[in-house]
Amino acid sequence: METVIIVVFVLGYLAITMEHNLKIDKLIPALGMMAILWAIIALAHLPVFEVNLDLQELEKGNLEGILLHHMGKTAEILIFLMGAMTIVEIIDYFDGFATIKSYIKTKNKVKLLWIVASLGFVLSAIIDNLTATIVLITILQKLIKEKELRLWFAGIIIIAANAGGAWSPIGDVTTTMLWIANKVSAAVLIEHVFLPSIFCYAVPTLIASRMSIFKGKIALDEEDEQNSTSKYGPIMFYLGLGSIIFVPIFKTITHLPPYVGMMLSLAFVAAMAEIYSNKKFTLSDAFDVQGESDSVGYHSPVHHSLSKIEMPSILFFLGILLAVAALESLGILFHFAGALNETVPGMGTELHSTKISDLVVLILGVASAVIDNVPLVAASIGMFQIGLDEPAWHFIAYSAGTGGSMLIIGSAAGVVAMGMEKINFFWYLKKISILALIGFLAGAAAFILMRNFVLNV
Repeated sequence: METVIIVVFVLGYLAITMEHNLKIDKLIPALGMMAILWAIIALAHLPVFEVNLDLQELEKGNLEGILLHHMGKTAEILIFLMGAMTIVEIIDYFDGFATIKSYIKTKNKVKLLWIVASLGFVLSAIIDNLTATIVLITILQKLIKEKELRLWFAGIIIIAANAGGAWSPIGDVTTTMLWIANKVSAAVLIEHVFLPSIFCYAVPTLIASRMSIFKGKIALDEEDEQNSTSKYGPIMFYLGLGSIIFVPIFKTITHLPPYVGMMLSLAFVAAMAEIYSNKKFTLSDAFDVQGESDSVGYHSPVHHSLSKIEMPSILFFLGILLAVAALESLGILFHFAGALNETVPGMGTELHSTKISDLVVLILGVASAVIDNVPLVAASIGMFQIGLDEPAWHFIAYSAGTGGSMLIIGSAAGVVAMGMEKINFFWYLKKISILALIGFLAGAAAFILMRNFVLNV
């Protein structure tokens, strides 16, 4: 029966990776796979287990209790993400991201490249790599009219945004998963991954800055400079970013799960949004929204923002995380991890406390360019039963977060850039993939050198 379980998982996984070929949203196979896997476990009365972290072994449990346990862990991640998405949408409601454009004054292509890449690196660590990519490409579309040049900028933004998300516990879904699962702490993650992430984006940006495409100056488009924006935009921008940054601080002080701090931050930002909003809710609004779909939720910035969050992504994460949890509960991931680590030769395992080969982690990073990094990290959490802040977890956070830059479809940032700029898969493969690979390897080398000779762990 375990063979049937694995076949269902593989078929579901293939359907997710072939989303664009099948023209089916990946949330559909994710949810279907999850439900089928747990249904098979229930109908076949398969034994389910929990991993005993102290004894490094499996302990038998009851199906309902284990499913509830995994659902609780998954809900922590989903509620956290929904809070962060809503704060970002509230900022956008007030056109707060227009504040960033005021910092871009140069016409020099190389300077603009470094400004945009650095903004992508920093912003993605705060508002996540997907949102940072959307914001910066939107700004570029207003600044640069030359299509080919804009595609090059978009490629570097993808690399920088993914690198920036890797070192922050709130910058990427995968690092958030590791943080909420108590595999990494915010301070130690930043200590171990920040410098490698800088190498990951700075090396490709340095190489690109010497290419002919970035020589000379651009003609800034001034036509929309006079467009009016909300006078509260800058205030909401800084309030929103500050509230998200506050979440790790709240967790450190209270030792409560991160989603509690995110809900507090959302409550604060939402309250300020309601105060600043000029739109008032009246009884007539409740009837007006019936007649015009575009007006739904516009009586309140909070209601409007909640209607804009990416629910398909939330449902996809629900499906894939609980599907991987099914394999974990059967003990399949636990046994596979042991076989994998015995098969793949170790690299530096005698120099640090982790039991995971560096080569295994690098393979996970390369695989994340082809396979969604969320299930890869979810599987890693189930496979590798090592302690909090072991260097291997930080290396997994780096590899899974940055490896997806090697293909345009390898990360959420890449996929959204592909849609916004109509980037061709093979154009990206020819022009950007080699830069992303160089950056990935440069950051990985920096991580290993730091771990072995600087941090001595």
